[in-house]
Parts: sequence; C-alpha cells; structure tokens
Amino acid sequence: MKPGFIYIMTNKNNTTLYVGVTSNLPERVIEHRQNKYQNSFTSRYNLYKLVYWESFQEIGDAIAREKQIKASSRRKKIDLIQSTNPDWKDLYDDIKDIFDPFY
Repeated sequence: MKPGFIYIMTNKNNTTLYVGVTSNLPERVIEHRQNKYQNSFTSRYNLYKLVYWESFQEIGDAIAREKQIKASSRRKKIDLIQSTNPDWKDLYDDIKDIFDPFY
C-alpha cells in the first residue's frame, strides 16, 4: 500500500487554509506552487505555503485524518498548526527530500 500525507497550505498572510491529502507530499506542494491546476482553490487564493503536515504508512489512514481535520473548526486547524509550527514557517524545505533514503 502507498504511504500517505495530509497537509495544510496557506497564503503569505496566513488568512486562508487548505487541507489536502497526497501520496507524494514534495511533488504535490510543487504542483500547488506552480499552479498546475489553475482553477483550483489553492491557485485562486494563492496558497503556496506549507504550514503543517503528517505522514501515514497507508494512504487510507491519511484520507481518514484529512476528513477529520476538514470537519474541524478553523480554530482547531489553527491550533493544530501552532502546536508544531507556532511561527507559521514554510515547511517545504523540511520535506523536499522526504523520499531520499538518507533524509
């Protein structure tokens, strides 16, 4: 089974949040940044900053977690981000080599 990731993207002012799921987090973040899907929510609201992520051994677990986070309030999403990333730093550099065996 494939691994899975859930992630939260935001804009430069941290005003809009997007929760997503993927099997390849570095590639997916790059797709968001390059506007691969020009009519997508992340493209329309310029959500290019990765501020939170979790990894799972199986994609099904990531999908379940994504649904749980999406169903939660904005306040809970903000609290989740701030629990591991209080400065709302862009975490892309931390995950870009996540599939490198020497990471």
